[in-house]
Amino acid sequence: MGVSVPFVDLSVQHAPIEDEIERAIASVVERGDFVLGRALGEFEAAFARACGVEYGVGVACGTDAIALGLQACGIKAGDEVILPANTFIATLIGVLRSGATPVLVDCELDTAEIDLDAAERAIGPQTRGILPVHLYGQMVSPERLQQLAIAHNLVIFEDAAQAHLAEREGKKAGSVGLAGAFSFYPSKNLGGIGDGGMLVTGDREVAQKMRTLRNYGAPQKYRHVEIGTNSRLDTLQAAVLNVKLPHLPAWNRSRNAAASHYDRLLAPLRDLGIVPILNQSGTGHVYHLYVIRIDDRCPLDRQTLQDKLEAQGIQTGIHYPIPCHLQPGYRHLGYHPGQFPHAEQLCEQILSLPMYPGLDLPQIETVVEAIALAIS
Repeated sequence: MGVSVPFVDLSVQHAPIEDEIERAIASVVERGDFVLGRALGEFEAAFARACGVEYGVGVACGTDAIALGLQACGIKAGDEVILPANTFIATLIGVLRSGATPVLVDCELDTAEIDLDAAERAIGPQTRGILPVHLYGQMVSPERLQQLAIAHNLVIFEDAAQAHLAEREGKKAGSVGLAGAFSFYPSKNLGGIGDGGMLVTGDREVAQKMRTLRNYGAPQKYRHVEIGTNSRLDTLQAAVLNVKLPHLPAWNRSRNAAASHYDRLLAPLRDLGIVPILNQSGTGHVYHLYVIRIDDRCPLDRQTLQDKLEAQGIQTGIHYPIPCHLQPGYRHLGYHPGQFPHAEQLCEQILSLPMYPGLDLPQIETVVEAIALAIS
């Protein structure tokens, strides 16, 4: 049967602004400034302001924003950086590419975010930074992060790839630490028409070093003062993102409203093992993903439930099915099964339900009714 509720439907966002996007692209084509062009500078400034910081530096992807961003913040070989085992592999790749040693820790079962108590226990003499992941659109507690960083003299570097304009405790994602990394992959809350990323920071020296690193290590043409790379956010991508940025607050509100409907409608199913990931941020949660846990009380296993939903035309996802420490390509890091039980449990239980701006109440009711029918 045809898909009745897609996992993501980008056309809902794009259709009303299609003409504006086409004009923005045409403007770049007419100017011919495809690399480090005018639209990029405009978007860097606008997105940084939206995050509550002064500087933005656009790069080719979110992974580069982490890898180069950590280097720009002074992280180097021999330094240890603490990060959660429950995250997309790009977070771990970014730490490794910076030259630092990743130190993985477990996550909280109810929020799926980094366990800051476990992070504190993991701090050693070489620990230089902590890399919280604002997972699914919810920020890790800024107050607790800053207390931990001050107590142990750590750099906070935020992975905010899923948390565009998220807020918690009076702070915006990307403004809590020395710097933060964002992704503009097409399905993100603010997504381009291809890959893209950005570092945001309030520190002028970090921003300048990031600009140098992304551009062959050259602060000016043919003068290479760092071992850099070629990682620049395309001007065409920046032009599209410039068009979309003013709509982002409304899109985030739409996501949060959809999540509220899910919360309300799923509440009666909690005793049957359907448990939404806990929101500790209220309307500051921007719900890049809406994730439920299917715990031991559920009469169906996750795969069976997912198959039943698919048969009803309802698309779902799993974010993520394998924790970082158990990925086959990273066995050399020396981690083993059972080391991070919460992360491993979540990877067996979590299911992401359809979520995007414009997802309406009848669609959400269809999803919840299909879940209730499947497990009844």
